[in-house]
Parts: sequence; structure tokens; C-alpha cells
Amino acid sequence: MAQEQVSDQDSFASDQAGDIVVGLDGSHESFVALRWALAEASASGQNVNAVFGWTPSWNAGAEPKTDEQWDRLRQTLTNTLNDWVDDAIPDFNMNPERLTLTSVQASGPAALLEIGVNAQQIVIGRRNIGPLTRWFLGSTSAPLIEDAKVPVTLVHIPPHDSASVSASIADALSDAREDPRNSASSKPGRLLDNRDGARSDGHFDDGAMKENDASADRDGTATVEEEDEIQNRAPLVVGVDGSENSLKALKFAVHEADVHGLDLHVVMCWQIKDLGTIEGYENAVAPIGVGQRRAEDMLRAILSKVDVPDGVTVRTHAFHTTAVKGMSDAAKYAGWMVVGSRGLTGMNARFLGSVSRQLLNLSECTVTIVH
Repeated sequence: MAQEQVSDQDSFASDQAGDIVVGLDGSHESFVALRWALAEASASGQNVNAVFGWTPSWNAGAEPKTDEQWDRLRQTLTNTLNDWVDDAIPDFNMNPERLTLTSVQASGPAALLEIGVNAQQIVIGRRNIGPLTRWFLGSTSAPLIEDAKVPVTLVHIPPHDSASVSASIADALSDAREDPRNSASSKPGRLLDNRDGARSDGHFDDGAMKENDASADRDGTATVEEEDEIQNRAPLVVGVDGSENSLKALKFAVHEADVHGLDLHVVMCWQIKDLGTIEGYENAVAPIGVGQRRAEDMLRAILSKVDVPDGVTVRTHAFHTTAVKGMSDAAKYAGWMVVGSRGLTGMNARFLGSVSRQLLNLSECTVTIVH
């Protein structure tokens, strides 16, 4: 049985730094997030803290008044959490001491922010609603993304049949190319400049980035082991633009690529205005080819600021397109997308938007926002 913590306080601080904190509320999306977090932990050796934030009026009836009523509520919450874990991961074979179940008297976002203050990342399931509905109604992810000080991962794993159809369509519409990982020129720890794939129309050359089909059990739900396989097969993509937050995102992605044994695709989407003054074109607009070379130089300079382990192969891509368009295209083929938060909050974020917020609305893969 997993370790259990039940708090009747307004807040509850985690005493374990570096854990993976995952939101659990009994929904299918939260079950997917829990399986994803356990798969991540099995690869990294981390602990997982599954957190349920509850309020008396909504989740548990009237607030208890006596010690006896509190004891009954604690037992009810404990039983509920264990039932959810049994439903989410019937194939559970992880050391139970590495999974903590925590219930906190607070809203879901508040509980995750408090307990996840020192977490390696906070993980939640992405609600299956359209972007317009998400804009008007909001979601648990909105306050987390705006207020969290640690990376927030929104897990999106489509149904098995949907993934299969998408993979088939990608295969049918794409020219077959040799997988670069099978090439003698691709060595662990080597930086590969993917200039052949840097097209000015903002679309990805998917020879190296194909959406991967996912194994699933008979009811269409992947097991923990299969979740781990999915993570280890799907491309990991990080978007950079030279900002401090994008550099943090790059460091996070390098770490995850090392943990999972993945090639890392580093994507920079550029427009002429993003490149600064280009020598020889101080008073004129540089041609696209010149801009492309400048963007590739900038991308290499960004990568030089990060230590890449010998076992990680980095593939670089510079695309002449907007960040939202380019990263949304990449998300069609990626299994995991990592981007930095630009720091917009509240109404500014809602009206002005940001790459990370728009990517959450448009992406078809798991997304991590790094602060």
C-alpha cells in the first residue's frame, strides 16, 4: 500500500524536494497523468506524490465538527485515494514506498501549488475540451501555469485507435526516409545540424519526427510499462528563443532526454525581426537564406550554454515561421513538447496570449511549461 497523508489544514507543504507531484481527482485524465508520472518515475528513480485537493462543500459534504467526524472523513479520503490508484494502475508493480497519496483541504490548483513548491515537476491530465471552451471556462492548468515556480506538465495521450489512425495518415502522406539514428554519422553526444529539414514554410520534415503508435491493453488504456515505452519511443522536442525561460526549458529537456535515452530535437522558430541587426543589412531587409544562417548561428550559441551528456544526441531545427505555427506543427509529431513560459499572467495572458498558452490549446501531445 502507498504511503498516505491527509491534512485538515488550509495548506500542506511538501517536505520532499525533487518529487513528481501529480494531481489525482478520480477523472480519467488524472488517471492518465498518474500512469505517466509513474512511468517517468520508473525511468528517473524519483518518488511520486499523488495529490487530491478537496473542499467540504463540494467533495465531502459538510465540514466535520468533531474529532470523530474528522477521523471518519480521513478514512473515507484514504479509501477513495486507494480505490482511485487501483482503478488507474491495476498493474502497479512500483515500490509502494515511492508513491505517496496526499489529500489536502484546498482547491486542486492550490493543493498542487503548495505541495509542489519544491517538486521536479507538477503533472496533471489535460481536459478533453476544445480551445474555445477552454478559453471561456478555464481549467486547472491555467492557475498552475501562471503561478507555479516549477515545470508543469499537461499529459495528453489520445485513445489508442486515434493514435493508430494518425500514425497511418502521417505514414501515407510522408516520403519514406532512413531514420537518422540508423545512420553511421549519428553518434551519441553529437550535435547534429538538421539544415536539410529547415524549410522556410514552417513545416517539419518528418523523416526524423514521426508520430508513434502506442501499445494499449484490451480496453484501450495503456499500462504503466506501456506508458514508459510510449515516452521512450516518441520524439522529445524543446522550443528555444534565447530567453532565460527557454534556456531553462532546454536544460529540463536535456535532462529528460538523458533519463529516457531519447534524441532531443531543439527547435527555433524565427522571423527577420527576431534576428537583430545582420551585418551587411543594417539598412535593408536580409534575404531569407541569410536570415536562416543567422538563426542557425543563434541556435548553436544557445546550445553552447547547456551541458549535454555524452549519451544524448541533439538535433537542431531552425524554421522561418512564427513560434506558435512552428511549435504547433512540431507537436503533431512529437510525443512530448517542452517550452518556456513567457511570464504573462491574468488578463494579459488571456488577451495577448503566449506561445505556451496557445500551444496548450492547439497541441496534440504532452506539453511541459518551464518557469
